[in-house]
Amino acid sequence: MKRNMGNVDRTIRLVLAAVFAILYFTNVISGTLGLVLLVLAAVFALTSVVSFCPLYAPFGITTCAVKKPQ
Repeated sequence: MKRNMGNVDRTIRLVLAAVFAILYFTNVISGTLGLVLLVLAAVFALTSVVSFCPLYAPFGITTCAVKKPQ
């Protein structure tokens, strides 16, 4: 898998994953919405760790910094 996520994108996803998990585990959000957000948090965390978003690939989207030739 080729990286298609930049550092800012990864950081935002990790912060959102943490917020969703905190909201779920403190019972601020529960039920079906809580479970959906918990699954979304897991997906965000996983994609941030591997720096690859499967939804970006078919559209050719990348948020990685472009390397300039020397």
